[in-house]
Amino acid sequence: MINDEREAKISFQSKEEYTCPLCANVFHREELHFGSGRLIAGSLTDELHRLYEPSVKYGEVYPLLYQATVCPACWFALMDKDFEEIPPGAINMAVKDRKKRIADTRLIFPDIDFGEPRDLVSGAASLYLVMRCYTYLPGEFSPTIKQGIASLRAGWLLQELDRKFPGEHYDWLSTLFKRKAQYLYNEAIRREQSGQESLSALKLFGPDTDKNYGYEGTLYLSALLRYKYGFLDKPELRTPALEEAKRTISRIFGVGKSSKAKPGPLLEFARTLYENISKELNEVDV
Repeated sequence: MINDEREAKISFQSKEEYTCPLCANVFHREELHFGSGRLIAGSLTDELHRLYEPSVKYGEVYPLLYQATVCPACWFALMDKDFEEIPPGAINMAVKDRKKRIADTRLIFPDIDFGEPRDLVSGAASLYLVMRCYTYLPGEFSPTIKQGIASLRAGWLLQELDRKFPGEHYDWLSTLFKRKAQYLYNEAIRREQSGQESLSALKLFGPDTDKNYGYEGTLYLSALLRYKYGFLDKPELRTPALEEAKRTISRIFGVGKSSKAKPGPLLEFARTLYENISKELNEVDV
């Protein structure tokens, strides 16, 4: 019976100890178990989000819940590889912001406890904290694109919450986070092109955990998110933004030409996006 219970677990506490660079609290990360049919890959959305089918034994599994490293004492959070590498200046900023960081998070996600196993709500909250905490870090950490990825992932988890609990305003929150991701993705690219912030510190662009779509995936998402969530109530800004997104898609993916070098799904999504943007711009011109 005990073995069966262990086998049915989705996550576990890692043996590795983490020491919070802010408050010196020692804790263990919650990690996702792999194998034994826990993850049954489903479809890929146009936002490059991998959906998973629930299994009979484990139910619904969400790998994104476990991506953020969060100190359960002071709620300092970053992606795993950056957590213990924060420089002294950033530590000072994060320490000063502790009370407000926790209070602001509780306004959006009340009644969460990072000492408990992750669920959809605490998973989304952990990604919000990642967004918040990367504001402390300097440009060599590529903070803006990492904020964008965390914001998009939070939007996906909130979308799942809305599916499970309709009418609780999770749909509104999901859209809010995705609109923020739209800004952050485009801002990250702008900063890189202007030399303000490099993307070189980011090895895995995701945006999800199953596949790394690289820099081209980031450019695609900057255009897609702008099309879906950018300047929806400001037509005077939306048209030039869509024209720029269309140029990006055409230049990077060579829409209209065959390409064996680009990942298949990404190329097909880019073609569809190009067509949708073209259609909207043509309607504006009429």
